Amino acid sequence: MQPLLNIAIRAARRAGEIIVRGMNKLHRLDVREKGQNDFVTEIDLAAERDIVETIHRHYPDHAILGEESGASGDHEFVWIIDPLDGTTNYMHGFPQFAVSIGVQRRGRMEHGVVYDPLRQELFTTSRGDGAQLDGRRIRVSSHIGLERSLIGTGFPYQTNLRWLDSYMVMLKAVMQQAAGVRRPGSAALDLAYVAAGRLDAFWEIGLKPWDTAAGSLLISEAGGLVTSLLGNDYKLDGDILVGTPKVHAPLLELLAPLVPADLRGK
Repeated sequence: MQPLLNIAIRAARRAGEIIVRGMNKLHRLDVREKGQNDFVTEIDLAAERDIVETIHRHYPDHAILGEESGASGDHEFVWIIDPLDGTTNYMHGFPQFAVSIGVQRRGRMEHGVVYDPLRQELFTTSRGDGAQLDGRRIRVSSHIGLERSLIGTGFPYQTNLRWLDSYMVMLKAVMQQAAGVRRPGSAALDLAYVAAGRLDAFWEIGLKPWDTAAGSLLISEAGGLVTSLLGNDYKLDGDILVGTPKVHAPLLELLAPLVPADLRGK
C-alpha cells in the first residue's frame, strides 16, 4: 500500500475515534453557525486538528486544504480534508456521516479515503490501483438505464438555495424515471456508495473540494464516470454528476437541459 494512503487511513481512523466519542455528549456540543444551515461543532474542529497533526508528523511540508481551517502551505502535495462530512446529521444523532481525506499532487487526485466510523467501513483508493472497501476490490454497479436504478442526491442549502427551484425540477424528472431517489446527507459517503455499487448514480449542486476529493477518485477507480451536470470534466468544485457508465449517460441527458443558466458558465 502507498505510504501516503497509509497515513490518510491512520488519520481518518483517529478522527473517527474522536467523532464516535463525541456522540456521548451530543446534547451539550459547542455548535457554531458558519452560514445559513451550515454548522460546525467542536468535534469537527478537533477531528480536523488531529488529522492535520497526523499528516504533519510524517509530511511537515505538505499543504492542507481543510473545510474548517482553510488552505495552508505551498507544496506539490495537497491534503484535502473534510473531518466530519454530514455535521447536521451528526448533531441530531442521525447515523450517516464520514471522514473524507484526499491527496492531490500537482492538481491531480492521487489517493482517497472515506471512513464511516459507526459502521467502521473504510473506502480507499490510489490512482491506478482501483478502489477498495475494507481491502476488498469494489466496482460500480452493472445496472443499465434509469428504470431500475437507485439515485443519490443532495438538496441545495446555504447560498445554494437560489438554485432550489431548478433543483426541484431536476428531482421531479429523476423521480419519474428512476426506481428510487435517496438523500442521506453525506456527499462523501454517497460517492463511496456509488463506487461500491450501492447507488447507481449521484448528483448535487454547489459542492466543495473537501466534499468530493476522495469520493470522485473512488468512483473513477471503480469504473464509474465523474463529470459536471453538463458533462464537462469535474474540477473538484460546484455541480457533480457521477455514476456507472450506463446510468450516467441517460441521467446526463435528462439533467443537462435543466441546469440553470447561472451554472452553465462555471
